[in-house]
Amino acid sequence: MGVAGRGGRTGPGGGRRPGQPLRRHRAADGPRPAPRGAGGGARGGTHRPPGTAPHLRPHRRRVPGATQARPQGGESVTIAWRRVRDYCDIVYEHGEGDASGIARIVINRPEVLNAFRPLTIDEMRDAFTDAWYDTTIGVVLLTGAGGNFCSGGDVRVRAGGGYLDADGRPRLQVTHLHRLIREIPKPVIAVVDGYAIGGGHVLHVLCDLTIASTRAVFGQIGPKYGSFDAGFGAIYLARIVGEKKAREIWYLCRRYSAQEALDMGLVNAVVPPERLEEEAVAWGRELLQRGPTALRFLKHAFNADTDHVYGIQNLAHGATALYYATEESEEGTRAFLEKRPPDFSRFRAHPW
Repeated sequence: MGVAGRGGRTGPGGGRRPGQPLRRHRAADGPRPAPRGAGGGARGGTHRPPGTAPHLRPHRRRVPGATQARPQGGESVTIAWRRVRDYCDIVYEHGEGDASGIARIVINRPEVLNAFRPLTIDEMRDAFTDAWYDTTIGVVLLTGAGGNFCSGGDVRVRAGGGYLDADGRPRLQVTHLHRLIREIPKPVIAVVDGYAIGGGHVLHVLCDLTIASTRAVFGQIGPKYGSFDAGFGAIYLARIVGEKKAREIWYLCRRYSAQEALDMGLVNAVVPPERLEEEAVAWGRELLQRGPTALRFLKHAFNADTDHVYGIQNLAHGATALYYATEESEEGTRAFLEKRPPDFSRFRAHPW
């Protein structure tokens, strides 16, 4: 699970009003430089400060024989990106040249494998809301900097009730981002290089399409380290891969290669890392040739089968917030930060 930082209320999917800017961040949280290699190009830094993501080392292993798929038309393209707004934890860009009409949202925290904190979620919600109402944009790409997609919530700031924002308040509204990805009336493509783990795995699952590199790694980690997503993260995943496989993914917290993800229908295409950005843009360009109203209503139709999960998501959201205040969750958090296996044995005696 993850959280949001400081920002407004009530917009599509829980975002702020259209056109309302995100509140200014603290001076210490000034805008980061544009990421190197977001979406599969040259790789940025992937070092780990002490205590961060110790079990998620940057993944570089290729998957032999991974299936490569492309939309029709393999002509060379010219891709350029123009930054639209300055943020601290993300980069928000609009495409130019052959990427015109495509927006790109890059989670830009490579030092923690793009783990999100409250501020990260608020900024992503702001960027998605802008892309929603910008009539020049027809497709949104969601990716990560530094050779990884996203490793979920930043455990270093997790506490009882959620994740601590800059003012020390526990927050847990990543579910608003989940809704926004589903409700934005434009296709959202997850562009996955490296790790899509935990809350990062949920983000890619909720996107309309997923293009992965051969070194992508998918999986859950929550029950192993004191967290879970009993909303869309579990229920919608089961719609995609089936009940048995979804339970395996969540219960066992195993890792899955890009080829395995393709075989179970979890991703749409797998390509070499150096072709990842080009492939994602090619899919985006093909989508831009389709009627936007038709795509909008098709997205609503596909979502209708699981729209009832919104109510369950609210219950799950509250349950997760309460769970973070339990000794069991705290044991998982400590185990993660201390780089040791958790000991949950004393928590099996609950009578209910």
